Amino acid sequence: MILPTLNCEKKYWEGGVKIVAGIDEAGRGPLAGPVVAAAVVVFPETLEEIKKDALFGLIRDSKTLSFRQRERAYELITASFPFGVGWSSHETIDRVNILQAAFLAMKKAISDLKSNLKNEIGIVLVDGRKPIPNISVRQENIVGGDKNIFSISAASIVAKVTRDRTMLDLHEKFPEYGFARHKGYGTKFHFEMIEKHGPCEAHRKSFRLKPKKGLTNFSKNLKSS
Repeated sequence: MILPTLNCEKKYWEGGVKIVAGIDEAGRGPLAGPVVAAAVVVFPETLEEIKKDALFGLIRDSKTLSFRQRERAYELITASFPFGVGWSSHETIDRVNILQAAFLAMKKAISDLKSNLKNEIGIVLVDGRKPIPNISVRQENIVGGDKNIFSISAASIVAKVTRDRTMLDLHEKFPEYGFARHKGYGTKFHFEMIEKHGPCEAHRKSFRLKPKKGLTNFSKNLKSS
């Protein structure tokens, strides 16, 4: 298992940059629901305090954690570090496309983080190759940042848990689609429920809600929704 390090953050701290934020998003791939981004700032003094916590080792790439582990790690992160969250709805995704919606969610997360800080953000460490367009904050893109960079790993957990909780709320509203099971991703069951009921208002209509093999009536249901 790959555990994230603080090497990147330390590089900037030693260079005089006090506020280093990691940012990541969750929910680009699903067929329904929002895309959510989170930004997290870690401080050296706080790290020393929480390293003794048994949950500290759970702060890693959210994809390597179980649902319960993510929830526990989320509680530790949000209690220990300043953070910000932003999201773009399925309507926004349909209007501007998923990439631009993800960037918008990241900008909102940065803005939310700024409102929780007394100082300006020195740099944002962004997971992936593509920089966030039109932001005034300095940024560095890091491929595999969610696996390797501690603050980005923390952000990945906050984004994932926040989005999962949103999908649980949508499950209460649209229980027939099983959002609690798959969080909107294109599982066989999810496609079967779209085939049976047609897409609901939470589905991303700009996405290819492509049926699995054998779902012959999907197109009819999609057109009538």
